[in-house]
Amino acid sequence: MRLKRRDVLFGLVGFSGTLVISSCTNQQNTTSTNESSESDAGMPETIRIGYQVSANAELLAKALGLAENAFTDTTVEYISFSSGRDVNTAMAAGGIDVGLVGSVGVAVGIAQNLPYQPYFIHSVIGEAEALAVKDNISSINDIRGKKIAVPFGSTSHFTLLSMLKLENIPENELTILDLQPQDLVAAWQRGDIDGGYIWYPNLPKLIDDGGKILVTSADMAEQGVITADLGVVRTEFADQYPEAMKKYVEVLDEAVNFYRQSPEEAGEKISTELGISPEESLQAMNKLIWLTSEEQADAQYLGTPDRVGNFAGVLKESAQFMVTQNTIASAPELEKYQSAIRNDFL
Repeated sequence: MRLKRRDVLFGLVGFSGTLVISSCTNQQNTTSTNESSESDAGMPETIRIGYQVSANAELLAKALGLAENAFTDTTVEYISFSSGRDVNTAMAAGGIDVGLVGSVGVAVGIAQNLPYQPYFIHSVIGEAEALAVKDNISSINDIRGKKIAVPFGSTSHFTLLSMLKLENIPENELTILDLQPQDLVAAWQRGDIDGGYIWYPNLPKLIDDGGKILVTSADMAEQGVITADLGVVRTEFADQYPEAMKKYVEVLDEAVNFYRQSPEEAGEKISTELGISPEESLQAMNKLIWLTSEEQADAQYLGTPDRVGNFAGVLKESAQFMVTQNTIASAPELEKYQSAIRNDFL
């Protein structure tokens, strides 16, 4: 069922359509500034993983201890972030080796010559991100004149702006506030905002506090706007430790297969990380589409070393959109995004 739905979603848009793979995150812990060094086994002494608290394969792998089991002679250090722009900052500073960023953030990062490359799709986002609004809003047109919060630079931000464009609602006809997830929830509870475009596990908090879903990212996918989370690796680390990256992709595959084979147990395991019940965790996981590395090697995703996948075009178009938002001055040519994709670990 999930694989069929994935194929439908990606069949809704062509290569030239507005296809975005993105996601969500902001730093919560201090990152280490020590560089990873090589052990006698040809593996790094430490691998620093910048993760986000969302229901993806990387978080499940953390909950299951899969990386620690695979890297027996390597210290696995997890560092939590709550927005992709902070992951970008950490990558620029050399503070982490791998991280999770939405494709909009990745498109911007590559445009700004950040020293990293996308190597894995952690999840394709469906109903896991949505616009929750107060009860007095019954249609998209009703958000005119209202205060809507969203973490700027996130997949939610891109999807919200894309929705406004599709609905012919000028941005200046409402107030769009830049709030990180925790601040967005607090603003909602104080009654300072009328709506928020946000993801799990914070989205249910708005619903439980009297909110309702107006639009989901799955709805937007049907109109050609698809979002997802991407894994990025620091280029220097990838070049120095290719076998470590192949092993880490195997770890992520193990998490994907664990979820597919034992979804209830996966929901229970990841619930501690998400801070919600096992039932809510499974619901959040089911609202995302998880892909194995073999599936990601398809031409519509990351592709192979011999043939780079269409995600290069996705990133290019994402960057072009951010140019229209004055986030970056210009978008690089397609070739730069093609060369950035690291598909040799799949």
